Amino acid sequence: MDLKTLKNKKVGFISLGCDKNRVDLEEIIAKIKQFGFKITNNPEEANIIIVNTCAFLEASRKESVDTILQMASYKNLSLEKLIVTGCLTKYKLDEVKNSLPEVDLFLEIENNKNITTEIAKLYGVENIVDKTPYNRVLTTPKHFAYLKIADGCNNFCSYCTIPYIRGRFTSVPIEELLKQAQALVNNGVKELILVAQDVTKYGKDLYGEHRLVQLIRELSKIKNLKHIRLLYCYPELITQELIDEMAENKKVCKYIDMPLQHVNNDILRAMHRRNTKEEIINLINRMREKMPNISIRTTFIVGFPGETKKQFKELCNFIKEQKLTNVGFFAYSREDGTPASLLKHQVPNFIKKHRVNVAGKTQYKVVLENNSKLINQVLDCVVDKIEGDYAIMRSEYQCPYVDTVIYVNNNNLVCGKYYKVKIINILNYDLEGEIIK
Repeated sequence: MDLKTLKNKKVGFISLGCDKNRVDLEEIIAKIKQFGFKITNNPEEANIIIVNTCAFLEASRKESVDTILQMASYKNLSLEKLIVTGCLTKYKLDEVKNSLPEVDLFLEIENNKNITTEIAKLYGVENIVDKTPYNRVLTTPKHFAYLKIADGCNNFCSYCTIPYIRGRFTSVPIEELLKQAQALVNNGVKELILVAQDVTKYGKDLYGEHRLVQLIRELSKIKNLKHIRLLYCYPELITQELIDEMAENKKVCKYIDMPLQHVNNDILRAMHRRNTKEEIINLINRMREKMPNISIRTTFIVGFPGETKKQFKELCNFIKEQKLTNVGFFAYSREDGTPASLLKHQVPNFIKKHRVNVAGKTQYKVVLENNSKLINQVLDCVVDKIEGDYAIMRSEYQCPYVDTVIYVNNNNLVCGKYYKVKIINILNYDLEGEIIK
């Protein structure tokens, strides 16, 4: 096959998993586009389909495999090559390969940069060297983007597979991140969402000390960048310096995502977490002292091995007392190869499901109480999406895709534009507002 014929191939994409995985796929799409391939959103007409997989939990691995098999069914139509990228390529790869003969190429994460060269080889086109510069094709609305500041993880929480899949924590140099951020802003991005497996650990491996605050200050100098949002900040590394920077820097959203996972000290130790309940409460109080309106998001794992009724009740009481803005709940998943999988007193699935339900209902009451306090407040909000007669909006206190939203009547509103919105009603988790002129 000659190069011209190769470039006429149509490539489709499926992405699963987290926002860090999303960034990887956006880089792959840019490579595909720059090389000259045609891009399609219709799998029925794709000659090549790339499935970017997640392997964090057993459920996510099942979703990845099911999606791969679903895409493989298009080989009865125009599909010629099926390619798998992402975390599944780092999880028991030999076993995965043997179970999925339909896949033409498993491209491991570190080789994503060679995607076009590897596709060419599948078609017998050799000696292709991809020298295209770094770029991304956003899969988010053009006014916000994720900035992945590091990959991998050194924390080795007892329940987690990420360090075994993604490897050691590796920061991206500040200079490179500033180039990426400037390019994104030049293309219309107004909000950068900083992500990594552990954002607060940024820079330790490169500079011998944590440099998140320095990175924030450098990003803040970028003209036309309105917001910087912090996700995945581990509580033990949220320093007073970081809290002060968030409070005083007008570009930093008064919002933080900090995965707590539990609050009972015995469970936290068994999870290999590095903080105590008392330290968590102290941290929340210090953040609220500097930023009374801060929006705090977290996640909790229920049904961890050995979790008693009393320990679960302690978690629910914490939820009632602390009234965090947004909380996600996950039933503990027993993952092969992790220390927690070997613990005694594994909690039965039906109890785990029940506790997820109870915890969710507990947080729902908190959400209604928090939302009631927003009635008649006026917030600076951006339009993320237009759906028929409504604009879906959010303020700096809400993160896209994972948090509540604000519905506003669409009266010629523009995606990516900011408006003053008065909150007028509660729609369960979400809110209703009206534009203030």
